[in-house]
Formats: sequence, C-alpha cells, structure tokens
Amino acid sequence: MNEFSIICRVLGSLFYRQPQDPLLVPLFTLIREGKLAASWPLEQDELLGRLQNSCDPQLLAADFNALFVGEKCSVPPFRSAWEAGSDEGEVRQFLKQRGMPLGESPADHFGTLLLAASWLEDQSQEDEFEAQVTLFDEYLMPWCGTFLGKVEAHATTPFYRTLAAISREALQAMRDELQESEDE
Repeated sequence: MNEFSIICRVLGSLFYRQPQDPLLVPLFTLIREGKLAASWPLEQDELLGRLQNSCDPQLLAADFNALFVGEKCSVPPFRSAWEAGSDEGEVRQFLKQRGMPLGESPADHFGTLLLAASWLEDQSQEDEFEAQVTLFDEYLMPWCGTFLGKVEAHATTPFYRTLAAISREALQAMRDELQESEDE
C-alpha cells in the first residue's frame, strides 16, 4: 500500500465509521500513542499532535453523530447535499464500472469517496490513474472545501476540527500529486 492509499484509507475511515467502531480501535491506538505521525507521509506533525490530544472515541461519538448522522445532522457527509444536481447514482455507477464492491449505503459519502480513492490506487490498473483524476475532479474536490469548512465550524471537539484541517491539506497534496503525474 503506498502513501496515497494510506492517507485516503485513514481519512476515509475516520469520516465514514463511528469513532467507537471496533474496526477503528487499531487506528485510534496509533493516533493516541502518537505513532501515526511516524508513518504519515505528509508534513502535518502539529495537526497530528492535536489529533492525538483529543482522540477519545467515547467522547467523539456525540460529535460524530451530531455532525454526520441522520436527517438533522449539521454537516451532511454526502456530495448530493452540497452540489446542486449531483446524483448518488452517478457516483455509484462510476465506482461499479471500475469494479469497486459497494454496499447499500450511499456511494457519495465523503468517507466512501476517500476509501474509493484508496481502492483505485491499490488496483493500479492502466486506467485507474484516469479514474482517480475523475474521482477527485468530479466527485470530491468541487464540494470538499465547503464540507470541511462546515465540519470545522460545527464540530464541538478539537478532533473533528483538526481532522477537517488535515483532510483539506491532504486532499490538496494528493490532487497536486495527480497533477504532477499527469504532466509527466
């Protein structure tokens, strides 16, 4: 798994899964013990330190639910909530065409899109680079700045405010990396 995939998988999981989800226990352990920074490919030590200081999953659950869960959540995590005319089915079709296994949950969830970027990177087939560019340019970048800004504004814990800042910087760095590869 390369750096691009690691970043997308970590961030996607933190946005997609409830903080008390048993699958996140190892990730929260890495964050809490300060070990994520050692393998994090971006220069974000200060932000990772802030994340480390505020990562009690039990305390984060209420903030996660208020931010992202249900019809009355303060920051809907779906592209279709932020981009007029966007359709979850379009994202689902795009990912299915590339062979990504999808469950019943909406395919245009911010966390799902990051996990999809990781999945596409891990597939490393000839056309996956173009698929990554499409994923970023059409399905993620147009609305992620607004979404992450709202997360920062509405989060009651430093964890989710910091996660939004880390994500903003990471997404831009990854898109820049894709651009460099396109230019070559």
